Amino acid sequence: MAETKAGPTDEYYAQRLQKAERLRKLGRNPYANDFRPTHTAAQIHAMWSDRTGAALEAESVAVAIAGRVVAVRAFGKAAFLKCQDRTGSIQLYIQRDVLSVADYEIYECLDLGDIVSVKGVLFRTKTNELTIRAGPFAIVTKALRPLPEKWHGLADVETRYRQRYLDLIANPGVREAFQTRARILEAIRAYFHEQDYLEVETPMMHPIPGGAAARPFVTHHNALDCDLYLRVAPELYLKRLVVGGMERVFEINRNFRNEGISTQHNPEFTMVEWYESYATFEEQMRHTEAVIAYVCKSVLGTTTVEYQGTVLNFTPPFARYRMIDAVGRIGNVPEAELCKTSGIALVELFERLVQPKLIQPTFITHYPVEVSPLARRNADDPSVTDRFELIVYGREIGNAFSELNDPVDQAERLRQQAEAKTKGDEEAMFYDADFVTALEHGMPPTAGASLGIDRLVMLLTNAPSIRDVILFPLLRPEQVECRPATPTP
Repeated sequence: MAETKAGPTDEYYAQRLQKAERLRKLGRNPYANDFRPTHTAAQIHAMWSDRTGAALEAESVAVAIAGRVVAVRAFGKAAFLKCQDRTGSIQLYIQRDVLSVADYEIYECLDLGDIVSVKGVLFRTKTNELTIRAGPFAIVTKALRPLPEKWHGLADVETRYRQRYLDLIANPGVREAFQTRARILEAIRAYFHEQDYLEVETPMMHPIPGGAAARPFVTHHNALDCDLYLRVAPELYLKRLVVGGMERVFEINRNFRNEGISTQHNPEFTMVEWYESYATFEEQMRHTEAVIAYVCKSVLGTTTVEYQGTVLNFTPPFARYRMIDAVGRIGNVPEAELCKTSGIALVELFERLVQPKLIQPTFITHYPVEVSPLARRNADDPSVTDRFELIVYGREIGNAFSELNDPVDQAERLRQQAEAKTKGDEEAMFYDADFVTALEHGMPPTAGASLGIDRLVMLLTNAPSIRDVILFPLLRPEQVECRPATPTP
């Protein structure tokens, strides 16, 4: 095999195009779709890893596998290839004397990164590695671009995020993190199904953005000739469903907020949000604890997780503080000063003095009315609401409250939000007359909650950045050369 060096240059690109053309001349489609694997790499290791070389030779175990060639060690008339599929990798052994003349000509067209199919029998090498002795061999996808320089353990952050496909090929831990993310989503669904919740889907394009204080993205619908807003939260639609008699609903939802980008913020993110009639924010605290513990046990087998060198304990119950108490006790703000502090200023003190210190899972409750336009007022202190946020490692992970179902109070608070917007607050909410009308038809006493899935996945996979748990995080566009995939004349 004539191996080319890694490096996305025109020379190497042209060489690979020539090899693709050579395959066609040999009567082989370099992008064939006529092979069906019988096994994956993981299945082969699981089923035959305990067999000795003698046992494998006696059984003559035949397998058929396909995957990407990520390593080659060639010597004389033989070579070892490392073949990687979705489950892991397996070694292939190529012998000129075993392959047909036609298959060996195909092998000579091979480059790192090509996707191959092989049928063969299992054996053990002198180093006792389980290996497939290749029989019929084919290139089923010819890679025109090589793997990046030093591709194994690809570390360049820009390349990893912008070309996630290379990241997934080069870094097995990345693939494992996203497999863990998938299992976390499965566990969240399983928990709510067990609690008799119904999974629903609500619109992602809204005529009026609502449900959160956030700046929305704007789009335009040509047929209706109207502007629409990408969803900042599903809350107001989910509460409409509660009005309609769906007493327990949840949605795993994508949201879009036209805000800054950081290690903890991506403009497009995923939450799970749920609503339960005849419940309060206190029941939702128990649900929040329970669903996180359920996910940890289901996916990791433990409620104790190490994150960035710190051990986090997600065993319920979590710590609880009223916001004003947390600012006083943890933020060391004197009681006399707190008595003179407005609701907005109290939240600012909390975020600056307290939140960064909250490492273990902690519920902060009773947020001021001024920053909680959709939450029910506390019966004993109407200046605060029956609301909590869950803080872990200094970050907001979840938010919940007993829902405001008084349509008159809700209408007034939305008017105040709309007035703030006219004065320049781009994150304030619009007045949503249809939502108020829905409340006027009667929403039962209800509590709702949300949990940020991206941030939860960060904690459970030890990821330092939110971009590490989003397959395709938003990045600044780069200038890309437009080049057709055709041979150079």
